[in-house]
Amino acid sequence: MSDDKSNNPDNSIDYKKTLNLPSTSFPMKGNLANREPVWLEAWTKDDLYGKLRKAAEGRPKYILHDGPPYANGELHLGHAINKILKDIVVKSKTLAGFDSPYKPGWDCHGLPIEAVVEKKVGKVGQKVDATEFRKLCREYAGKQVEQQKEGFIRMGVLGEWNEPYLTMNFKTEADIVRSLGKIIEKGHLIKGQKPVNWCLDCGSSLAEAEVEHQDKVSDSIDVKYLAVDQSEIATKFGVSDPADEIYLVIWTTTPWTLPASMAVTLHEDFNYLLIKTEKGALVLEESLHEAALARYELENQEVLGTCKGSDLEGLMLKHPFYERELPIILGEHVTAEGGTGAVHTAAAHGTDDYIVAKKYNLEVINPLGNDGHFFEDVGLVGGQFVYGGNKTVLAEIAENGSLLCQEKINHSYPHCWRHKTPIIFRATPQWFISMDKEGLRDTALKGIKDVNWVPDWGESRISKMIETRPDWCISRQRFWGVPIPLFVHSETQELHPKTLEIMETVAKGIEQEGIEYWHRMTSEELIGNDANDYEKTTDTLDVWFDSGTTHFSVLDREDHLYSPADMYLEGSDQHRGWFHSSLLTSSAMHGRAPYKNVLTHGFVVDENGKKMSKSDSNGIAPVKVMKNLGADILRLWVSSSDYSREITVSDEILKRSADAYRRIRNTARYLLSNTSDFNPATDVIAPEDMLALDRWAMDKTAKSQAIIVKAYEDMQFHVVYQEILKFCSIDMGSLYLDITKDRQYTMPANSLPRRSAQTAAYHILQALVRWMYPIISFTSEEIWDSIYSAEGSEKPVDYVLLTEWYDGLFELDDNEALTESDWASIFEVRVAVSKQLEQLRKDSAIGSSLNADVTVYATGETFDALNKLEQELRFVLITSGATVENVDSKPADTIEAEGASGVWLSVKASGEEKCVRCWHHQKSVGNDTDHPELCGRCVENVSGKGEARSYA
Repeated sequence: MSDDKSNNPDNSIDYKKTLNLPSTSFPMKGNLANREPVWLEAWTKDDLYGKLRKAAEGRPKYILHDGPPYANGELHLGHAINKILKDIVVKSKTLAGFDSPYKPGWDCHGLPIEAVVEKKVGKVGQKVDATEFRKLCREYAGKQVEQQKEGFIRMGVLGEWNEPYLTMNFKTEADIVRSLGKIIEKGHLIKGQKPVNWCLDCGSSLAEAEVEHQDKVSDSIDVKYLAVDQSEIATKFGVSDPADEIYLVIWTTTPWTLPASMAVTLHEDFNYLLIKTEKGALVLEESLHEAALARYELENQEVLGTCKGSDLEGLMLKHPFYERELPIILGEHVTAEGGTGAVHTAAAHGTDDYIVAKKYNLEVINPLGNDGHFFEDVGLVGGQFVYGGNKTVLAEIAENGSLLCQEKINHSYPHCWRHKTPIIFRATPQWFISMDKEGLRDTALKGIKDVNWVPDWGESRISKMIETRPDWCISRQRFWGVPIPLFVHSETQELHPKTLEIMETVAKGIEQEGIEYWHRMTSEELIGNDANDYEKTTDTLDVWFDSGTTHFSVLDREDHLYSPADMYLEGSDQHRGWFHSSLLTSSAMHGRAPYKNVLTHGFVVDENGKKMSKSDSNGIAPVKVMKNLGADILRLWVSSSDYSREITVSDEILKRSADAYRRIRNTARYLLSNTSDFNPATDVIAPEDMLALDRWAMDKTAKSQAIIVKAYEDMQFHVVYQEILKFCSIDMGSLYLDITKDRQYTMPANSLPRRSAQTAAYHILQALVRWMYPIISFTSEEIWDSIYSAEGSEKPVDYVLLTEWYDGLFELDDNEALTESDWASIFEVRVAVSKQLEQLRKDSAIGSSLNADVTVYATGETFDALNKLEQELRFVLITSGATVENVDSKPADTIEAEGASGVWLSVKASGEEKCVRCWHHQKSVGNDTDHPELCGRCVENVSGKGEARSYA
């Protein structure tokens, strides 16, 4: 309202002071980056989490189990997405009436921590012994935990931060050992010399989850293996005298594996051709022979004969550079997708090779040591590093004429996820959890079907992994990890008959001293006289076993938690990581999955769809976002993203999140400012006495709440975000709050119409603050405090999270004077009128909408709805004059209402005087001699009993 006093020359009345203008000192402001830490300090001091646990006692439980992040490195946006999504789940479940504690955890053992400590103090045995090295690893991990914890707390994540679980806690380490004992008891543990993923940089085997595929340039070679009995193999092809020597041709991209070649595998059902060439008679698979001959520059050669792969089984071949004869064997893993249809078989260097070699009782020859060098006694390449041996092999087969073709190819190849370097496959004595010995694979696959996967494609993905995965190698050759505390007989390699008893003794010792107990105790101290016959193992457990058994070491061991958990929530890479290892250990120990629901979220990518990484310098640190914008903006961005796919982020996207935040916050501020003199204990209007528009607002809020609560239940947080933003921007900002502004400002403070609007605003705030809380927790608590800032108003509870979803809303019933359908028609017309008013503004015909009069021509249900408003129509349209006429066709000089069928408009500038108090242009301005500048309505509100309002 205007501050201009020129129309009130004697200044007898300041009409601005007669208005209920909102407070200009309302506390809710931005500046989240500086204010959030203050709130955090207060919540910690007040033990908000402890109060929540006490308030939730007796409620049904909902347990989200935290997949432990690795205790190494600064937090990135992937961490932020994961922890914020978990926090949204826990808080929304709490508001839904559950007791949902959150115990955060960290994964603390393993190679990355060893690598950092090694850089600082050197390798074990050089400048530091193993005991001191493990001590330094523990200290480093502890510091990393504290650093990451500080970041998670800053994000507004509530949890048991004073008592998180750490896989390096003595009790947890002991229970990891006990978990292994339970798996051994069920018969799942085996020992064998099998091919494993081996990282030359780690000097250790790798779990499947520690392997990622990247492009690699390799030597692609085709090699001839000479048939030992030429006449026998010729006969198989129906050839009596081929005239040339017969060779079977293999194709490989790992020449360094040829020293371990012990057979050549064919597919029993494939057709193989014997082809006469100038480089000998070559055996090639029928569908591949043309491409192969083209590689050898031997096109259009004569086919001498054909036979099935099964016809050649058992025939012998000569190794290309050793005095060794190799059998032809059959295997299902041979494909016709490329190569020659024949695969050289080195059982030490591949899972498929190992399986088929065991079937034929072939020797498993492993020519490579742990350091990636060939053993000294290996012919041709002895003592050489694996890649040096690669060159030596290539030179040898080129010189002796066995090499038909050598090319460079770029293909997908397994790499170590830590070092980003190519791995090799080599057979070493390792401990495995068998997938099939006791039916673990089938148990896990059955367990998968009992789980609800979000998104649902997660079920298919992990099922395919379990169906095809090899036995799980759980042993590592490292120092910093939970030991595999076993004693193996020196000759028979059998486990000690009292293995489980010994493991429990070790577990009890670890509970007191940590893993150092196993390293400190001698064999004699643990098994007495049997120490002469048994060897103490030195391997440590795969860290995925550590985290994969937290369903036992954490959930089963904490009184306020349980297993199976209601939810596991991690990134999509955890189908082969934590989801996977947890499923296998729980299936092995308990015969079921460790979770009822699994939610998967995508990776963070930049605006170009590229995965964020330090090396590409495209990362955005969450600490930077919180420092510049605040944690609530970070949380709002997370909630707005469809986590089922890759999650895009950029400075511009975060800026848009900040803009959306301001729209939501400003809606809350407006609601609060207009209830600043409202005391819910004394001023609430009963639902049946509320004005029609306020009842509509309650109905709209109730319907939005139903959508939001359902979306939280379905874990569709981007739907929650969208509904809140729509509610604040459109339902409230563009409609309800805009329309009721006049009533809030101009009517007597204690009038029913004004208190009715305030009652609606109060109920809307009560609902809105709860909807917002799981997402923008800091802002929600500030709103909660502000709702009860009026004198004499007391908070029912100190914090939003100590409440539940708001139950004070209602929907419109069938007896409403204005039905939901009526309001839909009214608001359609309102939108059309607003567009015409905007055009008048552009044409400089009016300033504000209150400078205009409008006539609406309509028929049928639309006319009926508008007509019910009577004099209130102008307040809904926010014009000074508004009438509605019942017509069947378009009147002259009208404009068809856009978006409202069968409605026409006449919109023009008002010719009446402007009231200085309400700014409406009315004929009644000047009729009252005591208030010549006011309209009749304002006169009544200033000096009379107050106007009567019945609909809007």
